[in-house]
Amino acid sequence: MTPPLTGLDAAELPADAVEVGRIADGWGIKGWFKVIAHSADPEALYSAKRWYLQPTERGAKTFAGTLLLRIRESKEHSGSLVASAHGVDDRTAADALRGARIFLPRTSFPTAALDEYYWVDLIGLAVVNREGVALGEVQDLLATGPQTVLVLAAQEDGKTVERMIPFVSAYVDAVDLPGRRITVDWQPDY
Repeated sequence: MTPPLTGLDAAELPADAVEVGRIADGWGIKGWFKVIAHSADPEALYSAKRWYLQPTERGAKTFAGTLLLRIRESKEHSGSLVASAHGVDDRTAADALRGARIFLPRTSFPTAALDEYYWVDLIGLAVVNREGVALGEVQDLLATGPQTVLVLAAQEDGKTVERMIPFVSAYVDAVDLPGRRITVDWQPDY
């Protein structure tokens, strides 16, 4: 299958690629498109000028493999993210991207502030308490409104046990990204 758009090249997905959103639909008549970001603060999408696209898992596929999308401009409009790209010059071309998954290399994300972390960097980290007891590995994070919650999975007596620990300073002592470890003030029986 060949790309339906001129100006979009086949590309290899970067090894550190992270899915950050999807293309929702065309917007306007000049090739702009709406984006559904997976983050409430999609700064990486605003700052990156090269997005990697893969087709939707469901529905009609208008391309196969990975395409490189060179972004002209991205901006906030009425609470949504909209963007334009080279090679996407009209509504038909923008609609052809509907459902495409957007990936960015992790290295292109803006630097997180002190004591702030990208969720993708926390997935897979081992969690131990102050006494060194292993509590599990971060499988997911949940936004519960005022705070984020770490969702851990651990093996105990041959069964998978799930733990949830609020990701707040009252319980999290340290996050060691290079050491792939989070130390918490939490007990296994909480």
